[in-house]
Amino acid sequence: MILTTFLLPDGHVRLETAPEASVHNSSIASYPTAMSTVTSKSRPTIWLIRHGETEWSKSGRHTGTTDIALTEQGRKQASALAPLLATQKFDLVLTSPMQRAIETCRLAGLGERAEIEPDLHEWNYGVFEGRKTADIRLEEADWSVWKSPIPEGEMAAQVGARAQALIDRLLSRDAGNIALFSHAHFLRALASVWATGTPSVGEHLALDTAAVSVLGFEREVRAIVKWNLQP
Repeated sequence: MILTTFLLPDGHVRLETAPEASVHNSSIASYPTAMSTVTSKSRPTIWLIRHGETEWSKSGRHTGTTDIALTEQGRKQASALAPLLATQKFDLVLTSPMQRAIETCRLAGLGERAEIEPDLHEWNYGVFEGRKTADIRLEEADWSVWKSPIPEGEMAAQVGARAQALIDRLLSRDAGNIALFSHAHFLRALASVWATGTPSVGEHLALDTAAVSVLGFEREVRAIVKWNLQP
């Protein structure tokens, strides 16, 4: 399958597929159910909220396991989410255990209802933690978090499996409207797995700090309904 992503002017994302002669990709085979038609009555709307700005996100440093706080701008971004999220009645609010996500959730007005979800933590960048892609590429010219080995960290397929496990649990919950506070790379992988069954499309889904995206359904098929919107 060849998949093309189109970002529409109104913030919607359209995914179009075309057949391919053959597919030799074990990561696709490892997620066989995500693209299947949904027959369950459980069709939640899932809001994805990336945390506000940190010093490392501002400078482009990979921030996985390092528990870094929001900047003053990041706190302002998080607070600006509150009016938008207040228009929604959430049945379930989950946040990454990292303080930048927890603080974003609190400032956005949902902290008292939030539950910690360990699987919402950011990609584990291993030996590349705290480094910028440009600096890494001085040593490995074609390095990409989506395609390259991550010594002592997570490969894309592992992050995709974590996203799929979380999706499966969310679909089993009796929750129609769900808010997830998490991190850029993980939320990009999660959206890709939701729509296509593999994390690879996440490479093409840029996501700003404190941006809001929405996953849902187009009839019975999983869809990315809104992407990378600012309040």
